[in-house]
This record gives sequence, structure tokens and C-alpha cells, in this order.
Amino acid sequence: MRFDHVNLRTSRLAEMRVWYVEVLGLTDGWRPDFAFDGAWLYAGEIAVVHLIAVDEEPGSDPADLKIEHFAFAADDLAGFRQRLAAQNIVPRERQVPGTDILQFNIHDPDGNHIHVDFRTGSSKP
Repeated sequence: MRFDHVNLRTSRLAEMRVWYVEVLGLTDGWRPDFAFDGAWLYAGEIAVVHLIAVDEEPGSDPADLKIEHFAFAADDLAGFRQRLAAQNIVPRERQVPGTDILQFNIHDPDGNHIHVDFRTGSSKP
């Protein structure tokens, strides 16, 4: 098993699409011809973020599902730091105790919590 994708409903499709490309470095790609607007954003060959356009702000209805966070394992730590700086995003960084994982906690334009994990090769308790 592996992470396949997360599906996010958004009333800001264009802004979300740009954010995932410019901040996380995903690429906009092929999407089936659904009867509703959206976008599929790829990490390599896998469409890991599926965006679905909705009319109202997600979460405005108490029955809406909410995601606490989703995470990506990544490399190119220096490149990621540069993308964040270019977008004026200040992440909350955290070394996961007892591991070599450095975690960057950020939020997309809809407020979804994402962490991007980098293996650093050293662990700090």
C-alpha cells in the first residue's frame, strides 16, 4: 500500500491549483472528463491531489467532512525552502522525535493542514 491521493473540495479552484504547483511543486495534469470542474495535480506519474470545484466554502455545512492533515514524503529540502520563501510562507518546522524526519507544517489557501516530510539522515530526540 502507498498513498494514492487526497480529494479536496474548494470554492477557490484556480487559487488552489496555482498554490499546489508553486508551493509543493506538483504539476497540473490529465483529469477524466467529469461532469464537474476540478483539477488533478501530480507528483511524478501519480495524481496525488484531486481538487473538486464547489460553489460554497468547504466546511460551511456541518455535515462536510474535514481533514486534519495529509502528508507528503519529499526530497530536495533546499529547493522546497526556496519555494516557500518565494511565496512568503513561513512553515512550522518540527523534527519528529526519535526519527530522521524533518516536518514542515503549512496550510493551503483553504486552510487544509499539510505536512511535507524530509529524511535528514540524523535524528534528534
